[in-house]
Amino acid sequence: MPNFSKLVDSFVATRAHTEALAAPLSAEDQQLQAMPSASPVKWHRAHTSWFFDTFVLAPRIGESLRPRWSVLFNSYYEAMGPRHARPERGLLSRPSTDEIGAYRKQVDEAVVELLARTDLERDHELAALVRLGVAHEQQHQELMLTDLLAAFARHPLAPVYRDLPPASRVEATGLHFVSHAGGIVRIGSDDEAPFSFDNEGPTHEVLLRPFALANRLVTVGEWRAFAEDDGYSTPSLWLSDGLDWVRENGIDSPAYLRRDGGQVSSYGLHGLRRAHDDEPVLHLSFYEADALATYLGARLPTEAEWEVMAEGLHDDAPRENLHPQPLRGQGLLGMFGVGHQWTRSSYEPYPGFRSAPGAIGEYNGKFMVNQLVLRGSSLFTPRGHSRPSYRNFWHPSTQFQASALRLARDE
Repeated sequence: MPNFSKLVDSFVATRAHTEALAAPLSAEDQQLQAMPSASPVKWHRAHTSWFFDTFVLAPRIGESLRPRWSVLFNSYYEAMGPRHARPERGLLSRPSTDEIGAYRKQVDEAVVELLARTDLERDHELAALVRLGVAHEQQHQELMLTDLLAAFARHPLAPVYRDLPPASRVEATGLHFVSHAGGIVRIGSDDEAPFSFDNEGPTHEVLLRPFALANRLVTVGEWRAFAEDDGYSTPSLWLSDGLDWVRENGIDSPAYLRRDGGQVSSYGLHGLRRAHDDEPVLHLSFYEADALATYLGARLPTEAEWEVMAEGLHDDAPRENLHPQPLRGQGLLGMFGVGHQWTRSSYEPYPGFRSAPGAIGEYNGKFMVNQLVLRGSSLFTPRGHSRPSYRNFWHPSTQFQASALRLARDE
């Protein structure tokens, strides 16, 4: 039975967190769009409100609260009508940030009122849509930060989003591998889960050969050794597409990292700083992660291997810093809350997967081609959003997301 109080609390807290993330930003900051694959903070605030307005409110109150805005803030839902071109979202100077704030408040009040007068024991569809909307907004909270970072990184004065304490100057735990015997395992989310996206199911069996995962993420120092050993110009380390991408784009580092002599500088939402050799390296493309894994005598894990090893683990990573800290301790470190980890698995449907009918069915299924799966969560992911079955996905050249590398090997 849906719990009214818990559902409302989750909705209200999520909506407030979005506004808290935007609060340090000026209207000019919120207008920035660094590239076609990113969006302005202002647009994220409006789009997440449009989602609740369109899928939760309009079917139940008879009309959208802002029907003319649908063309502006519809992302990719073909069934919901025309959309403003994604690469031109940064040109939408109107509505203003204040008008979007008023729209958010209106949506919040209308959703809470709707939930208060609905029998959620009978209207399970409404409860499910609100939970989906909350999870959807959490995804956009992460994108707000990664898209803002991509924009700020192009500013000559290296602006600071938030003043943060310095990184810990401690050594990372030594690299070793944790073994798994393999065999027939079950992965994916089932109907008993509190929440999962449709692409996380159905549960199904997978046959794994014996393998092992690294106990921690690959570090800046390990990446630096690769780069200093001409890793970016050694063809035997690279997939053909990856080597073409490196040569065509002059790639010699992950996004926001630069080598300066024997040191590495890092730009992040905290500003410009020196990167610690023992902190995890982030903003790797799939191509770089694969080449670096090969250089280190290992490989990328499959998503099934990663999920089986993550069973029973939870995201308890601190969120005080928006830059990675060296990983120390026992067991598998940094599975959540540091960096999404590339896998060698193509993003494709699980056996038995079917998209939901209607516009909501466009959420994940239609993107299941030409992308790779990442697992875990990052330091930008809001707490409570991640779980072992969660599947993120991006194109292999993507660097602007907080993507990391965990090594795997055959046993």
